[in-house]
This record gives sequence, C-alpha cells and structure tokens, in this order.
Amino acid sequence: MMEHRRAIGAFAAFAIAASAGLGACGTKSAAAPASPEPETASRLLAVASSFNREYAANDIGPVYARWDARSRSVISEAQYILRHQECPSHPGTPVTESAAPSGDGWWEVHYSVDGVQLTDFWIYQGGRWRFDLFRSNPGAVSLYRLPMAKYMQAVGCAR
Repeated sequence: MMEHRRAIGAFAAFAIAASAGLGACGTKSAAAPASPEPETASRLLAVASSFNREYAANDIGPVYARWDARSRSVISEAQYILRHQECPSHPGTPVTESAAPSGDGWWEVHYSVDGVQLTDFWIYQGGRWRFDLFRSNPGAVSLYRLPMAKYMQAVGCAR
C-alpha cells in the first residue's frame, strides 16, 4: 500500500512537471500559445490528457509550465526538473476520462493510472488552463518543500 501511494505521489509530481512547458529531456520551456485557449471542457480534456501523458513519459517541463502561480511558488522550475531527472517517475499509463466544472470556479479532471481513480483540479486563468498542485496533490507540496536529499529519501530514490 505504501509503495502504491508513493507511485501515485510520484505520478502527481510528474504530472505537474509535464505540464510546465519543457521538452522531452526536461531542459527547455515550450513557447506559450499566441492566442488564448478556449475555456471549454473539450479543451481542458485535451490539455489534461497531454499533461498526464507527458508526466508519465517523464517529460516534466511541459507539466510545470501548466502549473498556476501558487503551485510554482512551492519549487522552481529548475529544481522540479532536477528532482525528476534524479528520480524519474514511472507511474503507469494514464487514461484521462472527463473534465467538468465543480461549481466553485474550479474544474475537475478525472483520470486513472493502472485502474486507480484520481482527480486533478484546474482553473482557467489569463486565457490558459492551469493545474493546481495544492488542490490536486497536497502531499506533493510537502515533498517539494523538502531539501533534495530528504525529498529523494521520501520518494524512495535515496542512493
């Protein structure tokens, strides 16, 4: 059970990184789109599907690019990339299932990883869909605030 929770926590951390805008090696940021994204469920579903695939493939730069400002305050892009390079995640294959407003300004994205049902929270800000780490994975917030060595130990990558 503990290994399963670590895998889910690692997946959530990776998902966040994947939406950050970095390339496959996690070293360059993706350019922001020139025009606003539609504020629709179908667009969010496409964004979240890409976000989850990138996270699962350890393409964490684009994941971090999707984080909202509050989530970015937890860890810098460089530190996020470093942590995922040093301790890559292998969460399994994500299946993004639905996106719908929750009624309080937030949107819920339901997805599964190897049969485990999960929910992420997104918000539409400044013409872009943004992922919220605090609502989606509060455990990752605590992990990212740890010094690197303690983070590595906590997620099972201590050498």
